[in-house]
Amino acid sequence: MIELRFFQTSDFQQLIHWIDSPEFLMQWSGPHFQYPLNEEQLENYLKDANKENAHELVYSVVYKETGNVIGHISLGKIDRENKSARIGKVLVGDEKVRGKGVGQHMITEMLKLAFDELKLHRVSLGVFDFNTSAIACYEKAGFVKEGLLRESRKMGDHYWSLWEMSILENEWLEKIKELEQRDN
Repeated sequence: MIELRFFQTSDFQQLIHWIDSPEFLMQWSGPHFQYPLNEEQLENYLKDANKENAHELVYSVVYKETGNVIGHISLGKIDRENKSARIGKVLVGDEKVRGKGVGQHMITEMLKLAFDELKLHRVSLGVFDFNTSAIACYEKAGFVKEGLLRESRKMGDHYWSLWEMSILENEWLEKIKELEQRDN
């Protein structure tokens, strides 16, 4: 259904196009970028990413059926000593493919990379409490809610609360067994 390929400068304009409001930017990236998103911010984002032993791997999501870039995802804060990392900047940008399980495939591919290739022990993420479809996607992938960071981000005159979630290596292995049994 999808494949991940390293995010590159030719993907910048597509991503900038998808991020159409300060609220959407905050939901996608937290406080890491300023609205409006621009090429300079994205160049800085990629400066130390996608290299050997990098602390961040940044991907475009390609829909195999069409070859089109339909989303974005990253694995950051890669700590090889403590064997942990954080999934972030998850976006199914192409509205035509939303609701078709693309997000689930993106998370699964990222977990394969984290646990099977990088041999990590723990992967975490943060998701705003109102993003119920993303929460359901992450729980289906095996993530567990660890705690709610109450009113941790200010957006305009309001505060947003953030669920902290994680999955451990043994939970991932159980999830893989479950998927294999279901497919057989």
